Amino acid sequence: MKRINDGHQTNLIGSNIKAARIKSGLSQKQLSEKLETLAIYVCRGSMSRIENGQRIVTDIEILGISKILNIPIERLFDVNFDT
Repeated sequence: MKRINDGHQTNLIGSNIKAARIKSGLSQKQLSEKLETLAIYVCRGSMSRIENGQRIVTDIEILGISKILNIPIERLFDVNFDT
């Protein structure tokens, strides 16, 4: 599966992940490192591409991100996400 696209948006939740990460006070690197403790490997650069909508997010990554940021998965898909 190709995870990086040629400039087209590939996910709907990147901006919500970014907002939740910032609200949690974590850097992209810190979020990446916390994901590793769950055996989910997303480097800081990939986290940036996820947040910018340039990289697909797998279901296991979404689950890990929601656990670390302590928000329900459904909130990541909320079009009216406000932090």
